[in-house]
Amino acid sequence: MVALEKAFERNTVVLADNTDADFFALAEDELEAAVQVFYVRGGRIRGQRGWITEKVEEVSTGELVEHLLQQAYGEATVELNQTQRRGRKAAQQGSQDTVAKHRRTAELAYRQDTVPRSVYVSTEPEQAPELENWLSELRGSRVTISVPQRGDKAQLLETVSENARQALALHKSRRAGDLTTRSASLQQLQEALELPDALMRIECYDISHVQGTNVVASMVVFEDGLPRKGEYRRFSITGDAARDDTASMYDVIHRRFTRHLEQQRKAAERGVTTGEVTAEQAEEDSGRAFAYPPNLVIVDGGPPQVAAAQRALDDLGITDVYVVGLAKRLEEVWLPDDEFPMILPRASEGLYLLQRVRDEAHRFAIKFHREKRSKSMTVSTLDAVPGLGPAKHKALMKHFGSVKKLRAATVEEIAEVKGFGPGLAERVVAALGGGDAPSAAVDVGTGELLD
Repeated sequence: MVALEKAFERNTVVLADNTDADFFALAEDELEAAVQVFYVRGGRIRGQRGWITEKVEEVSTGELVEHLLQQAYGEATVELNQTQRRGRKAAQQGSQDTVAKHRRTAELAYRQDTVPRSVYVSTEPEQAPELENWLSELRGSRVTISVPQRGDKAQLLETVSENARQALALHKSRRAGDLTTRSASLQQLQEALELPDALMRIECYDISHVQGTNVVASMVVFEDGLPRKGEYRRFSITGDAARDDTASMYDVIHRRFTRHLEQQRKAAERGVTTGEVTAEQAEEDSGRAFAYPPNLVIVDGGPPQVAAAQRALDDLGITDVYVVGLAKRLEEVWLPDDEFPMILPRASEGLYLLQRVRDEAHRFAIKFHREKRSKSMTVSTLDAVPGLGPAKHKALMKHFGSVKKLRAATVEEIAEVKGFGPGLAERVVAALGGGDAPSAAVDVGTGELLD
């Protein structure tokens, strides 16, 4: 065991020999935070600790760091008090002068080992001077709290931060994948919203744009509390519907459920079949994500977005799909026509599920918005290439099939396109600058963006 400890120490020399410090970092979302701490003594990593803490109230990152330092070193205070009590008990049993001397020496060593002279954190805590004074009293000498900006200490803190990010991701993955937890979250949400049926299918919608340009929307699908990525959809929003978020939300919800009603009508017209699938039916079934209505529609936003989504359903005569909104700032749950939001407990599994679905819709919308914006910039760039008219532009896109492949093409590959010579091919490559932007096709009937 001693040999293993020595080997461990030799392999973890990270700082100067005289460095005694604790490195704290955290990764957080709206509900939880993962904390990681590395203990460095004599320039070596002597230990590591990590835990997950729930954010039971709205706090800033600086306040959270303050709380975790109080928690970590508050435990050290308890240990010190226990050591002092053991010392007093020993003094009663032996030579008081000798025992007292050894007790003071042991206490000082314990203080200085438990509370190092330096504490490095990823974010400066609130009330940092007061924390430094408290830690200095606990240690018996000066303690500093700081955020390293460069050098070996900053690199080590980045390693601690990466550990925290991975710990939070692993915790969320395990939590989402646990069947009991998923069932509890779905049941809590159903009861909180007073819904009559179990939440078998949830859809969430998010709008993404930059100052009203390249407006897109996302639709993500969760069934039994798990994402069904094969049924995600993306929408392009143009014209009057792109004027603001509420108009965009109405447009997307209306289009999605118009398609649902249309597919229901076609299914009713077909009636009972033999099971044989025609080519026409196969094409229709390719859009089956629209065929199944959700129990619950979640929109990213507050009362305006909720009202727009509910109005779209009302205009279509749909009464068995429920709508809620999740406002990101305070994680408030908004219902149609309610004057005040519903506040779910911050540690509830139901709120965690709402947050996870909303964040997934936001991620999916942001991803596509970036792709579409990049594509728009590429098209604008091609328009400025001398000698590249609409016909050649169309030939170029038809040949490569996507902007991503076009931007990766060489001069020789572009010169193979009919009507392109080496000179024009070089101008196209120079204009595109060798970038990378995925493309997307648009279903002209619905505005849905397809891979």
